Parts: sequence; C-alpha cells; structure tokens
Amino acid sequence: MEELKNHNIVRTTYKEIIFEKKTCLDKNGNEVDGLYNAWIWLNNPKQFNSYTTGAVKELILAFGEASNDRSVVAVVFTAVGDKAFCTGGNTKEYAEYYAGNPQEYSQYMRLFNDMVSAILKCEKPVICRVNGMRIGGGQEIGMACDFTIASDMARFGQAGPKHGSAPIGGATDFTTVCWY
Repeated sequence: MEELKNHNIVRTTYKEIIFEKKTCLDKNGNEVDGLYNAWIWLNNPKQFNSYTTGAVKELILAFGEASNDRSVVAVVFTAVGDKAFCTGGNTKEYAEYYAGNPQEYSQYMRLFNDMVSAILKCEKPVICRVNGMRIGGGQEIGMACDFTIASDMARFGQAGPKHGSAPIGGATDFTTVCWY
C-alpha cells in the first residue's frame, strides 16, 4: 500500500500544552491496535490553566493535528490539575503586554477566534473533560466542544458581563434552550 500523505500544516513541539495519543480500549478493557484518542491538555495550573498567546497557537495546531490523524477517533480536551479546566485568557499576559499595546489586542482576538474555529472544525468528536472551573474564555472554548463531561467539583460561568466584556468567542451562540 502507498504511504499516506501528512496533511498537517506544520510540525510542532508543544511547550505550553500537552498533546498525547492514548490507545483506545474495547468494552473488555483491551487495547485496540491502531486506534487512539488524542488528549489535549491545557498546562498552566498555577494560573488556573489560563491560555497565553503561545498556548492559543499551539491549541490551533493540536486540534488540526488530531483532526488530520487517521488513527485518532476522538479528542479529549482537558487540563492539568484539579482546580480549573480553564479560566480564559491569561490576565498576567494581558496586563504586561496587551494593556500597553491595545492595537495588538485585535490580533490576539483573531487568534482566539481561530482557536474556537479549530475546535469546531475538528473532524473528530471533541469531549471537554472539566475538573474545576470553566470560566470566561474557558467557558467559550468548552462550549465549542461537542460534549462535556464534568466532575462534581466543576464550576461554570461567564465573568465578562460583570466587567463590561461580551463573550465574543461565541458562548452566547452555543447556548441552547430546550423547552419540554
């Protein structure tokens, strides 16, 4: 058989997130040869897994890699630690860089929206695994996933409206009301 082409845009070494492939298990707990779940971990637990500009770029690439990988059947999007899945954008980076360079913020928001789009266009089911807080931008990227599994300690919220900030990543678009 002819070797299949690699369709990833670039090759990358992840520094701010963790990308891992775990072998799928059958109903008896046995490994299924050649089938994997891609695990994408936010890796900033000291700052409640808030994402930096670098992490946003890596998440875009990681979701593309998982989507393109023929051996991956699903994606688990989670975070390191038990305090937070994600509390949104990194306020330390905002204060140190973006507050002094407001013209740069629109570039950052383009990347943020590209990250949301990367989750939405992933061709594999994306499961958001929440342990702790999923707040603000973390709520928006979590709502872009196909499904959420939450621990008893999970907390969900949108902090922006208290500070005059709209959820422009799409959280209001993803909200569905069901009437029975």
